[in-house]
Amino acid sequence: MSAPAPLSGALRGQRIDLALDRRAEELAAALVRHGAAIHHAPAMSMIPHVDDPQLLARTRALIRRPPQVLIATTGVGVRGWFEAARAADLAAPLRRALAGTRVIARGPKARGAALQAGLSVDWVAADGTSAEVIAHLAREDLHGVRVAVQHHGSGADGLDAHLLEWGAEVLALTVYRWGPPRDPAAVRRSVLDAARGEVDAVLFTAAPGTENWLAAAEQAGALPGITEQARSGRLLFAAVGPLTAAPLRARDLPALMPARSRMGALVRAVVEHFDPARVESA
Repeated sequence: MSAPAPLSGALRGQRIDLALDRRAEELAAALVRHGAAIHHAPAMSMIPHVDDPQLLARTRALIRRPPQVLIATTGVGVRGWFEAARAADLAAPLRRALAGTRVIARGPKARGAALQAGLSVDWVAADGTSAEVIAHLAREDLHGVRVAVQHHGSGADGLDAHLLEWGAEVLALTVYRWGPPRDPAAVRRSVLDAARGEVDAVLFTAAPGTENWLAAAEQAGALPGITEQARSGRLLFAAVGPLTAAPLRARDLPALMPARSRMGALVRAVVEHFDPARVESA
């Protein structure tokens, strides 16, 4: 199979480090089509909870007392949840329990996974953010309403706190968690190279990866150099959304974020940063 045709040379000569694990190859391929030189430095790993006793216990509790609302936050999480349920012979009971549940999806991918699992989806957040879900539910009386929330790996999306504040009964389901990087040496090389000015951009797609990469920089004594590079504009930090960018902002480091929290939008934002003339007029 031939390689995809190049789209532009907007990123030619730019070294871009990817501090992510999941979907890194997909993002790398998109950037390479614009001429980027990609270095992988995944600052975390994704560990599925297929055999997690707490996940299975909460799934059984949900089957016994189905929620009135289910919030699906990620496609990979919904698929992983049903895979875990299937392995424990709970998939069919889970599907029956959720037959009358109102399903809210935090974006199209969560919606697609929920539909694939046999669920009906009532509402989808257009931009794929927890803030949209919170704003949507803020108009409702949730006092005493049982709400199940399928969290992404870090769980730091603010959903549980808002739901509890509104009087809802919350059942949290974390289907996968973030673990340590599989190749710490690659992360160390990345932070040291960034401090020396050898990296043009570092991309992040999950807050734990951002935090881990910055923690590695602190441990290596590279954070002062990285801070100087970033604040001078010689090093770009780009994050898929505000939660992912939060560890950068906590250290007063600038971060580029796309208007929409999507991988494709992140690529476009990076391309436009390095070559503003390529902003599409279509």
